[in-house]
Order: sequence, then C-alpha cells, then structure tokens
Amino acid sequence: MAFARNMYTIDSSSGFVYLFLIYLQGFSPKKMVNPWKTYVKLSAVLMGSHGLTKGSLAFLNYPAQLMFKSTKVLPVMVMGAFIPGLRRKYPPHEYVSAILLVLGLVLFSLADAQTSPSFSVIGVIMVIGALVMDSFLGNLQEAIFNMNPETTQMEMLFCSTVVGLPLLIPPMVLTEEVFEAWNSCSEHLYVYGVLVFEAMATFIGQVSVLSLIAIFGAATTAMVTTARKAVTLLLSYMIFTKPLTQQHGTGLILIAMGITLKLLPVDVKPVSKRVSSASGSSSNGGHEIEEEENPMV
Repeated sequence: MAFARNMYTIDSSSGFVYLFLIYLQGFSPKKMVNPWKTYVKLSAVLMGSHGLTKGSLAFLNYPAQLMFKSTKVLPVMVMGAFIPGLRRKYPPHEYVSAILLVLGLVLFSLADAQTSPSFSVIGVIMVIGALVMDSFLGNLQEAIFNMNPETTQMEMLFCSTVVGLPLLIPPMVLTEEVFEAWNSCSEHLYVYGVLVFEAMATFIGQVSVLSLIAIFGAATTAMVTTARKAVTLLLSYMIFTKPLTQQHGTGLILIAMGITLKLLPVDVKPVSKRVSSASGSSSNGGHEIEEEENPMV
C-alpha cells in the first residue's frame, strides 16, 4: 500500500522536472494554439489513469495487473470509433493483430511470474477503470492533434502537467503521503537524484509517445508500447541468461505473428480530409483540395 501511495509523489516530482525541461526547450504559454479548457478533460483522464493503475497494486499483485494492462490496445481501438473528431474504423486484420499481440504478451509475462495472479474485486474494478481511462486518453490526444495540426508535443505535455499537478495535491495531503515522502527524502538525499533522472527518462518517453500519436494514431502507438514491453522482457532473458520455457516460446510466436500481421501491406485508401474555401473554389474551378489528415508535428 505504501508503494502505491508513494507513486503519487513520484508523479508530482516528475511533473516539476517536466516543466523545467519544457522551459529549456523554449516553450511558453504564449505559444499555445489551443485554449486551456481543451486540456482539462485530458488532464483529468490522465491523472485518473495513473491513480487507478497505481492504486490497484494495493489490491492486486503485479502479474494480475499486467494481465489487464496488456489488453490496453483493444479498448483504445474500440473507443476510437466514438471519439468526436476521430470516428476511426479499423480493418479486421488490425483487431486480429492486436489480439495476437496481447495474448502473446500475457503468456510470456505470466511464464516469468514468480507467483500466480491473485485477484480482488476492488482491484479488478480499479484496473478496469484505468483501462477505460487509457482508452479515452490516447484517442483524446489524437483528436487534439487532428483538429489543430499546429499543436505541438511540448504544448500538450506542458498543459497536461500544469492542469494535472493540482489534481495530485489533495490525495497526497489526505493520505499524508507528501509528509512521509519529504521525511524519507531528507534522510536519503540520493533519492532526489534518482527522481530527477527517472523524470528525465520518462520525459523523453512521453515526448516520443506523443509524437507517435500525432503521426500514426493512438491505436498504432498502443501496439508499439505493448510490443516494447515484450522486447524489454526478451532482452532481460538475453542479458541475464534466464531459461526460456515452452510458454515463453508460445508467447513469442504469438507476438511475432501479431507484429507481422500489422506490418503486412494491405490495400487501404489513405485517410484524408477535404478543405474547401472560396478562394480555392475560384482558382481551382470549384474543385476541393485534399490534404492528409495525420499531421507531422
């Protein structure tokens, strides 16, 4: 329980490091192209996802939580059809690819687990709630990029952090976690360095994920992050020479099948949007101009 609570403090400390790094990148609120209200819903969903995910560890062991979180790509794909500004429809082979990837990661992860998954009703409800939040989060970020192609990753990360940080303060104060963390860090000063280093690493990861969402979409990004977990697990076996079982092999085969199916060329028309204007109509004989929808931010 203490670990799950202390993660709120880690998130808040990471937020301050994010703001400093964004400042070094030269971004300021004057460069915003979206109103603040655009990011209120996004920040609430982001904080809700983090809180439910880390809070669920107080009621579920790690293998059980990993089973649920590995399925993230599926609700992201489903929710994409209902988000205003997206209304995405994916071909059947992409759903099959996602299912294979999820099943492979679950099998591989559980083969490495020291204990069997243990479930609690409260924990299951919390992690399902986190999955629902995750399905909204990526699609909302993609919708913002699509509706305003001038939106940058720095703006989205800056605004999400500024709006989200105040949402972390009440639970930290109510649980007295902030005082516990302050005393602990005062006794072990090296923790400050660890927190700053971790925040810098996650900052790079956050910018990379936002770039993937802006260019390729939320569903593809979710598949990439899911595959990244599999690669991390596989590298740990190669580096530390741990034995691979038949279940590991089955999981790797399913993951490879999912990735291969995703990469296979399929004859699909590119997603585009039509932009018409009075000047365009006069200069182009009334024809509409087509532009690619995915912005390169």
